Amino acid sequence: MRQPVADPDDALVLMAGRGDPRAIRALVAAKLPRLLALARRMLGDSPEAEDVAQETFIKAWRFAPRWRPGAAKFDTWLHRVALNLCYDRLRRRARMSAGPPPDQVDEGPAPDRNLHAVDVGRRVDGALAALPDRQREAIVLCHYQDLGNIEAADLMGVSVEALESLLSRGRRALRTALADMAAGG
Repeated sequence: MRQPVADPDDALVLMAGRGDPRAIRALVAAKLPRLLALARRMLGDSPEAEDVAQETFIKAWRFAPRWRPGAAKFDTWLHRVALNLCYDRLRRRARMSAGPPPDQVDEGPAPDRNLHAVDVGRRVDGALAALPDRQREAIVLCHYQDLGNIEAADLMGVSVEALESLLSRGRRALRTALADMAAGG
């Protein structure tokens, strides 16, 4: 029998389920930055990440009245919803035409500022985006979302050993893809 999960968010979720605007604001303030970071890393697109975060919260508010404390951690549930929405969007992208990508506004710093840091960030983001989906998900959850292996494995629906294997393969692929940077190139 699975032990009930102690969750500091339970009270806020229950209050949000009753329509308490302070609880809703508190949950959004606490959860939005990490959800946006997760979606940006998974999708590589800020506006799309914002849409995913908004959809995630809409689902959370609809589900909040039925929230059962102790069944799961709200944060883990919220991450799973966001990941599912990201995967839905990635699947839609794969079905779309392989035409040239649309022009996008570069929201980064001006070209003459921090060129090296911007280049490094883009290289890392590109290498991360090139990973298979499950490896990227494992890397994002553990290294960018700061989840522990047990929580990330639970969120992904895999064993801790499988998660560690995904992490190992993902890190190895990133090291290979970014080897010239480590060598000073």
